[in-house]
Amino acid sequence: MAVAALFTTADATPDCLGQIRNLFFTAFDETFTEEDWEHTLGGWHVVVKEGGAVIAHAAVVPRVLEVAGCPFYTGYVEGVATHPDRQRQGLGSQTMGEVSRLLRSEFEMGALSTRVQGFYERLGWKRWQGPTYVRQGSRLVRTVKEDAGVMVLPFGPSKEIDLSASISCQSRLGDDW
Repeated sequence: MAVAALFTTADATPDCLGQIRNLFFTAFDETFTEEDWEHTLGGWHVVVKEGGAVIAHAAVVPRVLEVAGCPFYTGYVEGVATHPDRQRQGLGSQTMGEVSRLLRSEFEMGALSTRVQGFYERLGWKRWQGPTYVRQGSRLVRTVKEDAGVMVLPFGPSKEIDLSASISCQSRLGDDW
């Protein structure tokens, strides 16, 4: 039976982090970068284990996203993966269900960037319809190629946000979004 667990990066064992990293390489082949790994660290991890092995994962890291200039303390979802042999068995949905509970208890909004919007839409996520930007100091730099992939899970104070407004994140190494 698959069991979900929630813990912070600081509380993770080296073995568990190693299993998570190996899951990414198995699920994403050569497209998983060192920056992608760094983006998954420093927040919370939801893992689904079976027989002691990590078979699904999602990370939530704190970020401040600005919607039309208004800051929202956001749980940004990174590193969502299910072992290829276990895909289409509900493990990704189980993982994201735990992520949703974490987001609602700790943050003002959830956000992520993906090419597979349909999976997240059926879980209540909304496609961002406005322009995306990255903040580099006091400068805003347009990120047109990200427009189609940013999604949010609005609730609480963010429930009434305008999905057609501008949204921005702070610049970081690797993919900003």
